Amino acid sequence: QVQLVESGGGLVQAGGSLRLSCAASERIFSLYVMGWYRQPPGKQRELVATITSRGSTNYDDSVKGRFAISRDRAKNTVYLQMNSLKPEDTAVYYCSAKYTNFDYWGQGTQVTVSS
Repeated sequence: QVQLVESGGGLVQAGGSLRLSCAASERIFSLYVMGWYRQPPGKQRELVATITSRGSTNYDDSVKGRFAISRDRAKNTVYLQMNSLKPEDTAVYYCSAKYTNFDYWGQGTQVTVSS
């Protein structure tokens, strides 16, 4: 069972930056698609960004140019660098790891952007 632990959330003013981290309990980057999702208050969970085993990245249009997903294989950690944050980025952010029918999630970390 893969475990994912997020960290780095918090309260930031609009225009500020945060970096989220997701530490995986196993070396899974060679197989799994790693992703960041978020769930704004009262809304459904939505995709933010993904990175494949080959390093290809994909972003939701709402974060393109502001957010960047990356990974450190040596640390088994995936990052989400978030710049130019907006109040609408406020959400619980979740890390995910997906491979065929395997689907793992972290516990989430709260990001709150004040106006």
